[in-house]
Amino acid sequence: MENAQLITLSRQTALRNQLTVVANNMANLNTSGYKAQRLNFEEYLMPVAEATEFPTPDETLSYVHDYATTFNFSEGGIRTTDNPFDLAIEGDGFFAVQMEDGTEAFTRNGAFHLDVGGTLVTATGRPVLTEGGPISFTTEDGQVEIARDGTISSELGARGRIRLVDFEDKQSLLQLGENLYVGNEPLPIQPIRGVVQGALEEANVDGVVEMTRLIEITRAYESVTKMQSDMDELRKTAIQTLGTLQA
Repeated sequence: MENAQLITLSRQTALRNQLTVVANNMANLNTSGYKAQRLNFEEYLMPVAEATEFPTPDETLSYVHDYATTFNFSEGGIRTTDNPFDLAIEGDGFFAVQMEDGTEAFTRNGAFHLDVGGTLVTATGRPVLTEGGPISFTTEDGQVEIARDGTISSELGARGRIRLVDFEDKQSLLQLGENLYVGNEPLPIQPIRGVVQGALEEANVDGVVEMTRLIEITRAYESVTKMQSDMDELRKTAIQTLGTLQA
């Protein structure tokens, strides 16, 4: 009976973690460039006991193990905003941004703007990187145009080009929060053809699908909880019955 409870407990833990992932997807339904996550499960087999003197061979117990969270890097829809500093990527690639310690992080969220110093930054104020580093504008630049190859131009002429990178294995990326990722050995994209000015990539989260999963997870959790309650009641009844028997 204790083994059965441990198995159901492993299932409860996995369901709780899956609920956290689904809830995070739903919370970012309107976050530009957000990529949906999925929790992966596997069967974990464990022997009942190590002893060998039992008349029957050891049986194996089948536990649930959530071993990894993966990302769905499929493209979201492109929504026009008419903000000249909003950028979307059609196809593969990530924008590069500069962190406080000078290292780089990467994102698909192109909701950029100019800070008080005229530097192109993310929604959280991190400098957006061009091939020459962060870029700043003044009133003399006038209207800024960004071509599909990432080239930045103003009334003063060419100012640089947006830096786009990609990764050989996107699933190896680590999520930092704020829709940022970090990864080793970013690969430059050449040639760049997919930068869209005045637009944002929408999250690739399907709200209906996530709501359906949320209902399924909740019902499964309730079912496992009831099973544990029934086992507790069975144990209680067995103890009470054995206590009334005379030796």
